[in-house]
Amino acid sequence: MRMAVLGLLVLAGCGAAAPGPVPPARQGVSFVPDANGLGVQGRATRIDFGRSPKGVIPVLEREVGRGADMALTGCPAGVVRRVDYDGLELLFTAERFVGWRQEGATAGQACA
Repeated sequence: MRMAVLGLLVLAGCGAAAPGPVPPARQGVSFVPDANGLGVQGRATRIDFGRSPKGVIPVLEREVGRGADMALTGCPAGVVRRVDYDGLELLFTAERFVGWRQEGATAGQACA
């Protein structure tokens, strides 16, 4: 009898786990590239060059969707990630956001 009760308790503990944290909802922001990084249209918020990829990529992906990783061909030394967000290309070193390209315009570092 004890084994049956113990078995039921073990099974009860295997139920669905509590849901994880809910990601923030999209806020409908538009990113505006400029000489210092990215501005957020209509807000004082910015994503400037030098910011960690961990503080840039999740924000962009939350607001505009997942970016497409691009080849690093022709990129400056130290660039380890190049991501295209529907025509807005961002460049990152292992620790920093270092450049963007959009419709032929660039700021910061850019790949050839």
